[in-house]
Parts: sequence; C-alpha cells; structure tokens
Amino acid sequence: MVEKKVTWLELFCDLLYVAAISKATHVLLRVNEGEVLFVNLLKFNLIFIPVWWAWVGQTMFVNRFGKDKFHQRFLIIFQMVFVLILISSLSVDFDRYYIPFLVGFIGVRVLTAFQYFLVIRKGKREQNKAAYYLATRFWIGIFISSCSIFCSSWFKYVVLYIGIIVDIFIPLFGRKHLVKHPVNTSHLLERFGLLTLILLGESIISILSVLHPQIGRWNAIGYSVLSFSLIISFWWQYFDNLEKKIDKAIKTTGQMILYGHLFIYISLSMIAASIQLLFNEEISYYFILNFIFGAALIYFLSTTLVFHKYRYEDQKLKIFHLSLFLSIILSFYIFDIFIPVSGIIILLQINVFFVIYAKVST
Repeated sequence: MVEKKVTWLELFCDLLYVAAISKATHVLLRVNEGEVLFVNLLKFNLIFIPVWWAWVGQTMFVNRFGKDKFHQRFLIIFQMVFVLILISSLSVDFDRYYIPFLVGFIGVRVLTAFQYFLVIRKGKREQNKAAYYLATRFWIGIFISSCSIFCSSWFKYVVLYIGIIVDIFIPLFGRKHLVKHPVNTSHLLERFGLLTLILLGESIISILSVLHPQIGRWNAIGYSVLSFSLIISFWWQYFDNLEKKIDKAIKTTGQMILYGHLFIYISLSMIAASIQLLFNEEISYYFILNFIFGAALIYFLSTTLVFHKYRYEDQKLKIFHLSLFLSIILSFYIFDIFIPVSGIIILLQINVFFVIYAKVST
C-alpha cells in the first residue's frame, strides 16, 4: 500500500471541527431540575452527527483521492468557510439559526460531492466506479436535506435529517463499488487518531476550566487529578492499540473505522460533560450514574469493535477478556445503585475500569 501522509491543511481543518464538537458538548451541560432533559440529549446528537459526517465526508475523499494539489487545497479552504458558518449556527435554539446551519452543512457536502467528480479519470476503471458512485449518490441526500428549506415548523427537521441519514447510508449501499477501491488504512487510522488526540486535549482544557481549586475545596484537585488520569487511560488504550496491535496493511472500505468512531467521539463528549456535571453537584445522582456508566460502556464497546476487526489474529481479545471488562463495569454500577457514593468515588471507579481496560487490551 502506498504511504500517505496527513497534510498540515487537514490538521488545521480538524481544529474547526473540534471547535464544533466542543459547542455540541456544551448542550449536555444544561441542567434542569437535576437532569439533562431528553430534548437536550436529542439536540446534542442532532448537532453532533451532521458535524461528524461533514468531517468524515472530506476525510474519506482525501484518503482515497487526495493529492494535495492546488485545486484540492483551494476547495478544502473554501469548504472551511462553510464549516465556520456551520459552527456559528450551532445552538440549542435550532429555529433561530436553522438557515445558516443548513447553508453550512449543505455547502460542505456539495463541495465534497463535487470533488469526487473532479477525480474521475480515463483508464482508471475501479477508481472511476467508486468516485462516480459517491459523486452521484451523495446528491440524493443533499437534495432531500435542501428541500427542508421549503418546510415549516418541526417537519423541516424531519426532512433535513432524512437527507442526512440517506447520505450516511450511501457508502454502505455502495460497498460493492468501494471494496474494489479500498481505503488507505494507515492514513485513515492516522486521521481518526489525530482527531481523537485533539479531542482529548480539548477535554482537558474544558474540564480544567471548570475545576478551579479553592480554599477548603481540595476535592477540586482530586477531580482534576482523576480527570487527567482518565484521559491518560483513554490515550493509553487507544494509541497503544493503534500503534502496536493493528494490521495497517489490511485493505477494506474503512466503514468499521468511520462508523465506529461516531460512537467513540459521542462517548468521549459524554464523559467530558459527566465530569463537569459531577463536580458542579447540580445533577441527580441516579441520572449522572446512568449517564457516565452508559458513556463508559459505549466507549468500551465501540473501541473494542473497531480495533477487533483490524487486530493481528494473535492479538485479538477473547471472550474471557470481554467478560472480564463487562463484569468490572457492571459490578461498579450495581454497587453504586444500591449504595450511593460521592461523585469523586464514581470517577475513581471509572478510572479503575479504564486503567484495567488499557492494560489488558494493549
């Protein structure tokens, strides 16, 4: 497989998307009567998924067809203008900012689809099939989502997200075309790994901005240490697997990587929000217990599935390992259900689980 390096422009573009994800995560910090309302949980996902898909679309194009030429650089920079419009429109008040949100998202997707048309070349049959399929089929989702501008009230959101869902499923429906022009696995893992690393860094910044040590409140220091320890555990587990356990020569469509990381990124955002909610002590005990353990379980299952497919055969986890991890996290959860503990103890338990997960899985 030809070696492909991540460009500085790709990394610069990632910073914009991380800012968008950070804004989406703040929706989870809106507490009402001790809980994050279901409507805010829904809005978080409705904001997060289009941002993730906009990033994935361009990432997958660059992985298969990117050449770092002038016209591709220009289109990526032009696309970043629409990303900025998208970021500026992210709010729990969807109705007020709906038009700029739609313009930003559609602009990103149109430019992505257009780039596929530009790479269709004579004599490259398999490349042309993959590029032509994506270039033409992505317009279906774009058209459906664009039609939402003619709808009113809540129905416009239904039309918008039907288009986004169709867009997301296009690569799955076209697997027979894409498998003949596989992704560059090494580059793709590096791209997702770098975004993960930036998100972990952003998590540290957002958490420490809340955890201010004060006289007589040493628990803030405890929260800071445990939060940092937890993020280090994520880093250890994720990047040791990425560097040491993964066969990067495997040729696939990369769909397990891109769809699996949706749940990895959602769970990281949920855990970052959970730490801040635990520290502020404004949240219902049983709500935050379900929220943080649910997020931990999502991260565990999604990373396990993503890495399992690409692990060397002799490095794959066995049923015994999965049973061990599930028994540990369920034991902590059941204990906390019947014997309420402080927020810092919950955070310590999550730390213990992820340290064990990192050590055993790497």
